Amino acid sequence: MPGRNTTSKAAVLQLLRSAGCALSHEMIEGELTEPVDRSTIYRILNRFEAEGLVHRIVAEDGRQYFASCEDCDAQGHVDNHPHFHCTACQRLECLPQPLEIPLPQGYRPVSLNATISGYCAECRPTVKAD
Repeated sequence: MPGRNTTSKAAVLQLLRSAGCALSHEMIEGELTEPVDRSTIYRILNRFEAEGLVHRIVAEDGRQYFASCEDCDAQGHVDNHPHFHCTACQRLECLPQPLEIPLPQGYRPVSLNATISGYCAECRPTVKAD
């Protein structure tokens, strides 16, 4: 965590690393034990993304989620995996399967945002069939 190390930065990073899924700004704000200003959380998340500590996922409703990175750094993100967003409980998780889309020669991807929406294993039994 380059730059000034603050208790707010440490708390947000610890929360993201222990969450087991991606968290929205609102979820992060609600889980922190000490109050942290909304704009401070945004700055922390943007810095973490630039440093390769988290990656940003944009759900189909436009809400942004953040998940802890494993093999990323400030030079680039390795986020070539899809995500699953449960429309019932709002949980968004990284799926472990890599997603490779063949591109025409000369194209260089910078980011990938693939989100599958539906019902997670916990919510599926509670949702009536269509």
